[in-house]
Amino acid sequence: MNDSAVVAAPPTDRVLDLFQGVRLTPTQRRIAHSLVQHAASAAFLSAAEVAELAKVSQPSVTRFAMALGYDGYPALRRRLREIITAGYAGSDAAPVDNEMQRAIRAEADNLHRLAAQLADRETVTAAGTLLAGSRPLVVLGLRAAAPLAGYFAYFAAKVHPDVRVLDSGGSLLTDRLEQARTAGASAMLAIVLPRYPREALEALAEARAAGMSVVVITDSAVSPAAEHADLVLPAAVGSQLVFDLHTAPMAMAMVLLQAVCDAAPADVQRRLEEFERSAARRQLFVG
Repeated sequence: MNDSAVVAAPPTDRVLDLFQGVRLTPTQRRIAHSLVQHAASAAFLSAAEVAELAKVSQPSVTRFAMALGYDGYPALRRRLREIITAGYAGSDAAPVDNEMQRAIRAEADNLHRLAAQLADRETVTAAGTLLAGSRPLVVLGLRAAAPLAGYFAYFAAKVHPDVRVLDSGGSLLTDRLEQARTAGASAMLAIVLPRYPREALEALAEARAAGMSVVVITDSAVSPAAEHADLVLPAAVGSQLVFDLHTAPMAMAMVLLQAVCDAAPADVQRRLEEFERSAARRQLFVG
């Protein structure tokens, strides 16, 4: 692939890089999330406008900028302008890719960033240990995240004795969460993706209030779900098409399942062998 076909990182990713490795308060996460969501225009907003977007006070925006190491919001805004305009440097050549190709190339970039992120395995390993030890294991995914929760749970059930999927909202969601906790659940995996269902965020808060550890796979470290999580596993969502692409979150889910398996290898091996014997007896597969 020649250089003219390379797609620059989208504005959301370039803005998100500002917050990597910085421990933010819940209020600061809201500000960061607003800047990411409005990445293309964030560099031209006043402190008051950012405060209005994030539903916080203007002094909170100033403190947020200082937490990132800047003298104040004007200095942060200058930096935002630098990273936004830098993304367009050298882009005067005619585009080579169509919009579908750009979307897929952006997904490849998301996977490359996820691979780089996983150089430090500490968080994923800790998450796998928490989930492996929960009986039952609760997996939450509402709306767009429901298929990913089901996919994770399908394979997790081969190595874990009791996996419970919470993939629908309403009053039954709280009932099922309470039942799992009463049965002994100590941890929950939640997959929370844009546009962040309110019921999913409420379920995270309820789980933590009940004493459960919460592991969240979400699109960024400043996602609204991060506020309610003990461990956050960010995986970017592609937004170049009419509907989002969830390639990186799916990959993260499978990486996390590997960590679950690594946490109890002997039990996993025994359960996998039992499944293979059962599958052979029932002739489940043809290949």
